Amino acid sequence: MSDVSTQIRNSRPQQTAASSKIDGDQLELFAQEFFAALKPSDRPAPPSQPLFKAPPAPPRTRLPSPPVGPQDPPLKRIALGQHYVDYALRRSSRRSIGFMIDDDGLRVTAPRRVTQDDIENALRAKSRWIITKLLERGERRELRQQRAPVVWVDGALLPFMGGEITLRLEPATRSHCRFDEATRELAIGVVPGLAEWQLKERVKLWFQAEAKRVFTERLDHYAPRLNVRYKTCTLSSAGSRWGSCTVGGSIRLNWRLIHYPLALIDYVVAHELAHLREMNHSPAFWATVAEVYPDYDGARLALRKQSHQMPVLFDE
Repeated sequence: MSDVSTQIRNSRPQQTAASSKIDGDQLELFAQEFFAALKPSDRPAPPSQPLFKAPPAPPRTRLPSPPVGPQDPPLKRIALGQHYVDYALRRSSRRSIGFMIDDDGLRVTAPRRVTQDDIENALRAKSRWIITKLLERGERRELRQQRAPVVWVDGALLPFMGGEITLRLEPATRSHCRFDEATRELAIGVVPGLAEWQLKERVKLWFQAEAKRVFTERLDHYAPRLNVRYKTCTLSSAGSRWGSCTVGGSIRLNWRLIHYPLALIDYVVAHELAHLREMNHSPAFWATVAEVYPDYDGARLALRKQSHQMPVLFDE
């Protein structure tokens, strides 16, 4: 290596008192001459593998998608983060792009004039909300599938207003339905040849009648306290909403609320009546709810928790 050292010394630029630093060009020239003077065996071998290797991207998972009938258009697909999302797209005369997520997946309604690129940009802008809601729906569906269904026999226990009632099946020549408040027994007259689906339908009709009675009583109780007036109260069978309210005062309440305690029914009733003063979910809206139902946060959590634990009575 002595010859190399001699060449390095000879190749160094002469420095003057006025210049004590090596500029970039001189340093580059120095490096070129140094490596050129090395024998092939002395030169460092290039690395066999890159020093830094990016980790592989995790595979994208597919989130729940809406069912498609034979006459329905095919679903659209978009990649949002680490997920593929299939969605049903419907065109309408509305002015803005709307999203709806239920247990079946994502549905998008868009104006006819909006391009597909505009729709996908809107989906990406809402990607965090969409993915969060779809994952929540997936968890709810798994929990619901784990719940044991009710066996429709004499003595079966059915949830009613936070407690349980006992189903009594009585042989009869004519069908009847009778509830005994003292024993908390619901007696159903079973005629020869009665199918299980007919029995379930008869019990469902009784639950719905009780729901209409109780909901009306609670609406009439809370409306004056909020200084509002509702126009109509109808029952809903929605799979993912407990209630809704229109500007005109029409209130819809999910009849399945009749399975839950009265305190949770009251929360939903107060919630929908409060919309007659605030048609939004602003701080002013929640302040309105709190006027008659201060612990609305606790009620929301309890309703969500109990909905995951509720036994399966009817096809949902």
